[in-house]
Amino acid sequence: MSPKYLFAEMTWPEVKEVIKEERIAVVPVAIIEEHGYHLPVDTDLVLVSEVCAKTGRKIPGEIVVIPPVNHGYAPHQMDFPGVISISGETFTRYVTDVCMSLARQGFQKILLVNGHGSNISFLQIAARATILEYPDVMCAAISYWDLQPVIDTAARIRESENPGGMNHACELETSMYLAIKEELVQMDKAVRDLDKFTASKYFWLDLVGQGEGRPVIMIPYWSSISETGTLGDPTTATKEKGRQLLAAAVEGLIEFISVFKSRKHCSRISHLP
Repeated sequence: MSPKYLFAEMTWPEVKEVIKEERIAVVPVAIIEEHGYHLPVDTDLVLVSEVCAKTGRKIPGEIVVIPPVNHGYAPHQMDFPGVISISGETFTRYVTDVCMSLARQGFQKILLVNGHGSNISFLQIAARATILEYPDVMCAAISYWDLQPVIDTAARIRESENPGGMNHACELETSMYLAIKEELVQMDKAVRDLDKFTASKYFWLDLVGQGEGRPVIMIPYWSSISETGTLGDPTTATKEKGRQLLAAAVEGLIEFISVFKSRKHCSRISHLP
């Protein structure tokens, strides 16, 4: 068994071998977009890529980490510089093509790990389209902040408002970036920005800790709900919180991969006349 886990660093014969080992293909998916005054525009990409890479280092024999999908869907952010957004149709087709390429090579299980909120619905469609095209392949999508250890850790350590304090360029994302590339975070420019958005039972808009009601998804132009590009309270972020959140995301992803790997595949059956 090869100790390598990064797809990009393998030769094609090595890729062929890890396919035979029935490893799960893990695809990080993110975007390049503004993250307030204090975080780089690669925030989503850096965070989800680090979660996947750390997971690969811990369980190299279980997964292959595919090079990330850098660009995603964020037309609502275009009032701010630093955003590269592609259309929902293009994004869905692109991710689906990536998944189908992996399926055609022989990967039986593919996991899309998301790092950008507005990608979610499109990734669900891409995963479903892959399964419909390759019925013997299992393809799933999950956002790293939906992993239970992240939810539990965030609930324990957060100091920002709940809901709202952990949304975008917030306590969670800023803490995690501090733990990964502290030198690129300009904490002296971090500001709380929540006053233009009113959270409620249904309009939750927080990455973790859903309220009593199922949240209504309504994303307006970001400039209408944020003065700075931030939505949340990054002033409460710390490097230590970031270490804990990052460790929790890796723990949760390892747990999910174990469940996904053991999940039985049931063949398609036609009941048509």
